[in-house]
Amino acid sequence: MKRKLYALVIAGLLALPACKDKQETSEPKEAAADKQEEKQEKLDPLAQAKKNAEALGALPEQFESKDNPITTAKVDLGRKLYYDTRLSKADDVSCNSCHALDNFGVDNKPVSEGHKKQTGDRNSPTVYNAANQVAQFWDGRAADVEEQATGPVVNPVEMAMTDGKEVAAKVKKIEGYADLFEKAFPEEEEPVTLTNIGKAIGAFERKLVTPSRFDKFVEGDDKALNEQEIRGLNTFVEVGCTSCHMGDQVGGTMYQKLGLIKEWPDKSDLGRFKVTKEESDKMMFKVPILRNVEKTAPYFHDGSVETLEEAVKLMATHQRGMELTDEQVDDIVAFLKSLTGEIPKDYIQKPELPGMKQAAKGEEPT
Repeated sequence: MKRKLYALVIAGLLALPACKDKQETSEPKEAAADKQEEKQEKLDPLAQAKKNAEALGALPEQFESKDNPITTAKVDLGRKLYYDTRLSKADDVSCNSCHALDNFGVDNKPVSEGHKKQTGDRNSPTVYNAANQVAQFWDGRAADVEEQATGPVVNPVEMAMTDGKEVAAKVKKIEGYADLFEKAFPEEEEPVTLTNIGKAIGAFERKLVTPSRFDKFVEGDDKALNEQEIRGLNTFVEVGCTSCHMGDQVGGTMYQKLGLIKEWPDKSDLGRFKVTKEESDKMMFKVPILRNVEKTAPYFHDGSVETLEEAVKLMATHQRGMELTDEQVDDIVAFLKSLTGEIPKDYIQKPELPGMKQAAKGEEPT
């Protein structure tokens, strides 16, 4: 009996190392499987693209503001003001003149024409998907779209009104506007002001959003982008474009020096330096958003580049210090074109303007 018990104990002890070996070898196998899966995901273009797209994010339905809550009354007023040329000195320039809503919010000119055909020195950026940027204008001199909307009205080159008082007095004389301002700003005794003009236009612009196929891809539709667009998205990230062009607007979140690695050839416009007078802000510009970039040529602050391909090459050279292959450029451009969204035609329909006998269907009032 003792011999049998002894034999069983010995057999059990001999079995322990075998069990231990089995356990030890199974754990590395599982770890190896995890590593292989991780490696496979890194190598798989679709999986990598999904990660990259998620990091950028999809557009919201509208861009909220705690300082200017969006209301129907404000939006309706803002839409009218946006199209109304009577905000200008000569009754011939409106917001829509330079930022045409049926043309992706731009006029496709290097610089826009304003009062008496004068031209500015910077390209007019799009107003679509623009309301959540770090600031407005190329040099960031306006904090938000509400402040930005008032700037051109009193700019002598653009709409050429003298000051806010002159603007308010002119608007008050237009039959119908006073009631609209009272509805939009019911708690104010004197609601017709340049500041409130900016708030109304700002509320309208905060809903100028153009979701695209890219947003569908972010939200889980793997077929929303084709093979080249997926390659382009991955290349866009790999070569470092997202170090500046980040977030759901694919830009607009920061300032960056133009000519970061290789000096920019034209230094006639010093960018944000004009606002701050800080030496470190020379050649610093707000990074533009790339939503609808296919439709918003010409490019850069001076509108000096006609094609998207050339713009991509210049950015790679001057901002990243690299030369891209033709295939890389084509792929990145293909991805950028996937950011072209749908214009909200019903939302931007030209309204009947106060004091006008007929609806502004085909032409702006004069």
